[in-house]
This record gives sequence, structure tokens and C-alpha cells, in this order.
Amino acid sequence: MTNLACAAKRYLVSILLLLGAAASATAQGADQLPSWNDVQAKQAIVAFVERVTAEGAADFVPEAERVAVFDNDGTLWGEQPLYFQLLFALDRVKAMAPQHPEWKDKEPFASLLKGDVKAALSGGEPAIVEIVMTTHSGMTTVEFDQIVREWITTAKHPKSGRLYTEMVYQPMLELFAYLRANGFKTFIVSGGGIDFMRPWTEKVYGIPPEQVVGSSGKTKFEMRDGTPVLMRLPEINFIDDKAGKPVGIHQHIGRRPIAAFGNSDGDLQMLQWTCSGPGPHFCLYVHHTDAEREWAYDRQSHIGRLDKGLDAAADSGWTVVDMKKDWNRVFAFEK
Repeated sequence: MTNLACAAKRYLVSILLLLGAAASATAQGADQLPSWNDVQAKQAIVAFVERVTAEGAADFVPEAERVAVFDNDGTLWGEQPLYFQLLFALDRVKAMAPQHPEWKDKEPFASLLKGDVKAALSGGEPAIVEIVMTTHSGMTTVEFDQIVREWITTAKHPKSGRLYTEMVYQPMLELFAYLRANGFKTFIVSGGGIDFMRPWTEKVYGIPPEQVVGSSGKTKFEMRDGTPVLMRLPEINFIDDKAGKPVGIHQHIGRRPIAAFGNSDGDLQMLQWTCSGPGPHFCLYVHHTDAEREWAYDRQSHIGRLDKGLDAAADSGWTVVDMKKDWNRVFAFEK
């Protein structure tokens, strides 16, 4: 091979290496959170992830300890005008009504069958518990799983007309992907029912059933026609809300998270537990400030109230997402 040919070959190899390096740099520098405006909230997330994943740095956290927990209602998907699981329960009342003629004269079911949801829920938490326990029990866990799967693929939100799984926040889906790409294990820790969430969270969020923590009803092992089943009972087993969330994390996960994300006072203790642990940690509240693209509510809301949590975030230096200012897109279906 002539000197000229050798020089040409070396030149070609150099060009290819440069192109490869440029492509790699472009991929690494690509915006992995495109629905987040480049303001304080996004910058705080990226700075934290970079700190805990930099090997040899003082704040480096091994992958096994990179646990991030997320509330669901109001943090990952909408929660207005009612919690989506409660809307599921109301649909279940209508479906079950023919088998329960006594409901015509029994509250809160009588009001629900008349279409007066406000009157039905005027009984407060006891009425809600009765509705949920009645509509979520008396069947096997497999039967309930199938009912949820059918509902979640057909039922539509009363305001947007979209499937409930389309009411998921696009910025949070991007955050999931970003954290996982950096060695985090992501968990849902929600006041919602664990068996209501597990049938669909893997498809929607990429979170498998074993990484979902939630409230639960009691179940009982039985033999039905020679087949072992788990029957759902109309009794509360565990409420994964408020002070229950750190307990649920301890029981199901076994590690204190280093990052926690919520949107209401129901998440306060989870954030307190996370951000009081040793080593680096990160806590974030989603503040619903966008009445045009979603809803605007906080301290006085009957759903997802953010009052004590908002004060705690200011006192503790936690990150607060202003949905209107910090997110350039809320839902994937936005133009």
C-alpha cells in the first residue's frame, strides 16, 4: 500500500471516529425531559441525578439504593373531578344494581342510582369506604383484575372524553424514563387501591405489579370447586395514605427512598420520611396551577388538597413544580 493510500485510510478512520464521537455526544446531550421547561424544577432534578450517579463523587449512591417513590393520583395522572378509582366504583354500582334491588332505598347507593353523586358523597369518608368496599369485594382477585382491565380500556374521563390512561402526565413519563436510564428503581406508593393499579401500571408507566404499593382490602384463601382462589372481602386491610405511606414503603420496599414525588398533603409524610434520611435526597411536589390545560387547586380543594405540604416544601427547600409555568406539555394528546 502506498504512502498516499495509507494516509487516505488514516484520514478516513479519523473522520469515522469523529463522526461516532459526535453522534455519541449528541445522544448524551439530548434533552431527556423535553416536556419540562428549562427552569428551576427541571434543573434541580438533573442536578440531583447527576450528583448521585457520578462515581467517585461524595454524593454517589450505588444503583441498589437508588429508589424513587411516586404518588399516583394527581402526581402521575389526573384526579379531578373525582379520584379515578372512585369513578370506577360508581360505574360498578350501576353495573351491580340489578342484583341489589335493596339499593333503591339504601344510601349512599340510592343517591348514586338517581345520578346525585354529591348527595351520595355527602356522607364523607364512611360513605366512600362503603361504596368502594361493596363494589370491590365478593369476587376472586382474578375476577377483579379482569374487571379493572376491561374498565380501564373502555371508560372515559367525564371532562376530556379521553381514556383514563390518556390522562397521564407526559412530563412524569419522561421523568420515569430518565430516572431508570440512570439506574433508579421506580415505585408507586399511592392511597389508591393496590389491586386497582396493578393490572395497568406496567403498560402505562413501565412499573411492574411488584413495584406498586397501595391501600388494600382483606383477602381470604378458599377452595372453589377444587381450585384454590383468593376471595376479596369487604374489609379494609391497609390504608396507604398520609402516615401510612412510610409504613407501606418499609413493608413492601424495605429501603428508604432517596427521591419522592407527590402532590398533596396525603404525600407529606412520605416526603418527610424520604428527605430526612441520611445521604443525598430529593423531594418534589406537583402544584396544580393550570386551569386551562388541567385544573388549578391547592389549599382549599376537596380533592388532592395541598396545604400543609406547600408550607413544608417552602420550609424544607423541596422542589415545587408550577404546572402552568414548568411544563410545556401536560398530556401527550396536546397539540
